[in-house]
Amino acid sequence: MAIKQPTALATGDKKIRLLIAGYPGIGKSTVGLSAPAPLHIDVDRGLDRVEAMYRKDFIQPDTYDELLEDLVPANLGDYETLVFDTGGQLIKLMSVWAIKQNPKNGQTDGTLSLKGYGAIGREFERLMNYCYNELRKHIVVLFHAKEEKDGDTNRLRLLVEGQTKDNVWQPMDLGGYMEMQGKNRTIGFTNCERYYAKGTHGINGVIPVPELKADMPNDFLAKLFALVNDNISREVHAAIDVQILYEEVMTAANNIINGIDTPEAATKAIDAMQGLKHVLTSEKEAKSLFAKKIRTMNYTFDKESGAYVA
Repeated sequence: MAIKQPTALATGDKKIRLLIAGYPGIGKSTVGLSAPAPLHIDVDRGLDRVEAMYRKDFIQPDTYDELLEDLVPANLGDYETLVFDTGGQLIKLMSVWAIKQNPKNGQTDGTLSLKGYGAIGREFERLMNYCYNELRKHIVVLFHAKEEKDGDTNRLRLLVEGQTKDNVWQPMDLGGYMEMQGKNRTIGFTNCERYYAKGTHGINGVIPVPELKADMPNDFLAKLFALVNDNISREVHAAIDVQILYEEVMTAANNIINGIDTPEAATKAIDAMQGLKHVLTSEKEAKSLFAKKIRTMNYTFDKESGAYVA
């Protein structure tokens, strides 16, 4: 086991796992291909709907086995991001594969059984973890969304069959719904009554997606992933700064407490302890150490004189 320091998180090379959902035709594929050095895994056969200038290298596997054969390190050296387009179609390929693996995963009409949905959920998580941990790639999974009526509220949901929709969120660092607000496209990364979303490391709220013009690079997600790593680095360094302050105040508290050798010194220590600027749990810990010292020295606080006595 390799034990690492918290500073190891601030390297700026964390890979991001992102889910984007939205209505067909809103531009999810183009946004997905704005990630760093993407490989377009076009299981939905929708590459022709992406403007030619924004297309990237792609594969169009016909079966899940074929996809697994493609996703090996020897094939992926030039790519930093795997863009699964769409997640719903990926799960359909997985379904055929799962039933072949075990007929109990399917029903007589060829659809998944309850056991099959469980198998697909586990396989989806395994694939995401393999791409992230072993292939060391960013992951972008695009899903079509559908609208469901829930009382008086129209809610957006992933267009995916059965309970699998619960599994697809689990491995993701970020997840958002892409929609139009007026004439502008946005992605919402914060939960609301209309949809479930997932935000971390300072990525939250509704973020506008820039309108692409002829002289603009398609780099929306590349910038977003860089921002996530910048935020992680700031979080780590801020935590280190706070830890340093904590250690300093605890050192000062221990010096005060260790200097208590008479009732008079204990009385003077009260003001010194109150003058400490505490962070994290230092105040509670310092008070506990002070009380333990007073008990050890067998001192009692005399309310009438306002001082400690033996």
